[in-house]
Amino acid sequence: MLKKSLTILMVIFLFFSLSTFTFSKGQGNLSQKKNTTITKKININTATIKELTSLKGIGEKIAKRIVEFRKKNGKFKRIDEIKAIRGIGEKKFERIKKFITVK
Repeated sequence: MLKKSLTILMVIFLFFSLSTFTFSKGQGNLSQKKNTTITKKININTATIKELTSLKGIGEKIAKRIVEFRKKNGKFKRIDEIKAIRGIGEKKFERIKKFITVK
């Protein structure tokens, strides 16, 4: 009985230890992304995929869509035209609008 109880306690301990390790490892990645500071506005008419992904909420898929949109339709005339990209709605636009330009 005692051996069975110790085994159960050890399994529970290992489970929580591993889940805490995984969680804290993931948190480190998130905090690094949050600390990214954009020092100058990104021109969405000339930005690379890498530059576009530096915007909060813009991942590689959306960045590729922006570049493809530019190739098909030409340059953006106003920053709010970026909302035509699938994945960029009003909320995301509000978060990034102070970091983008269309010079």
